[in-house]
Amino acid sequence: MIVSRPAAIFRSLRNFNYRLWAGGALVSNVGSGMQRMAQDWLVLTQLTDHSASAVGVVMALQYGPQLALLPWTGSAADHLNQRKLLMATQATMGALALLLGILTVTGVVQLWQVYTLALLEGCAAAFDAPVRQTFVAELVGDEDLPNAVALNSMSFTAGHMAGPAVAGLTIATIGTGWAFISNGISFLAVLISLTALRGSELRSNARAVRNKGSFVEGLRYVAGRPDLIATLVVLFLIGTFGLNFPIFISTMAVGVLHTDARGFGLLSSILAVGTLTGALIAASRNQVGFNTLLTGAAVFGLGCTFAALAPGYWSFAAALAVMGVAVMTLTNASNGLMQLSTEPSMRGRVMALRIGIALGGTPIGAPTVGWIADHFGPRWALGVGATAGFAAAALAALYRARGSANADPES
Repeated sequence: MIVSRPAAIFRSLRNFNYRLWAGGALVSNVGSGMQRMAQDWLVLTQLTDHSASAVGVVMALQYGPQLALLPWTGSAADHLNQRKLLMATQATMGALALLLGILTVTGVVQLWQVYTLALLEGCAAAFDAPVRQTFVAELVGDEDLPNAVALNSMSFTAGHMAGPAVAGLTIATIGTGWAFISNGISFLAVLISLTALRGSELRSNARAVRNKGSFVEGLRYVAGRPDLIATLVVLFLIGTFGLNFPIFISTMAVGVLHTDARGFGLLSSILAVGTLTGALIAASRNQVGFNTLLTGAAVFGLGCTFAALAPGYWSFAAALAVMGVAVMTLTNASNGLMQLSTEPSMRGRVMALRIGIALGGTPIGAPTVGWIADHFGPRWALGVGATAGFAAAALAALYRARGSANADPES
């Protein structure tokens, strides 16, 4: 039977549980896109005098828990009921978004409050991320897992394409706080979808045996896998010094391009257009290989270079689109490679380590990149991202040249 290319791209949607989950996630992703853009705008233009360093601190507090809580987050995903854990984390993040919205709408919000809520949201997200990624296997099974991972990325990027544009309009018309409130309400869509899943159709993953050394066991497992180590090193370089888009976009928009909230929101949406394109390409693949990871890193470095040299708004926007394609190529390839090559009972801990490495370096990278943007200019900050992309590509090429990844299939 020949399956059309569009049908192949969206094949996971044939599953009722996955359709339900994807619908709720898309609504929530739009809200999250609004929150990210509104939070950066609030810190940069209302609570500080265009301080990129303050934006970097918020990012550090938001993503630092991914690494700091690693001993518990991956184990929770492997040991606990994933559906119930997701409901708890999603409800917590929704409540925190509503609280920030109320503080902002009432005019009492202060920078320390944003810092505190960012840290709390980061703690909830640290438990949410690995279980959200591994839960997909319960919805579709291993056969469609790469496709479902790519469709999840499409949903995420579609939400982050629409969210910033909607947030820009919301901020300009009724105020920043309402963007946070909208995000808080959007979490209801995920909670409803989780409640309505058909339990009889869930494909339960093998659960790990509870023991005190489960985190160390996960580290030993990864230490014995050169392919996983190489992937994590690439993710660390890109995640720490490259995935600082809130700093890149906000400082270029305000300090170089001199645009308003609408223009800022549009730039974030254009970045998401690139990531959506990258997710569509990833969804059309039947397999992923290490070369895909290498290509994503190299193209990311080129995109950052073009963005740093961009003479105007639209050339910068085009460079952002290229960076978006590269990021999605990189993240989807790493996700698929690591999940499919890992024992089901270890997936939660391995994916938590993946997320922790990719985002946990933010407390180092974001303040550093923010400081560079403040003292030398946004273009130099983008240069740091370009250097990270090229360094990651070089390391990936070295790994391939040594023949360690010859067993990995390339699409």
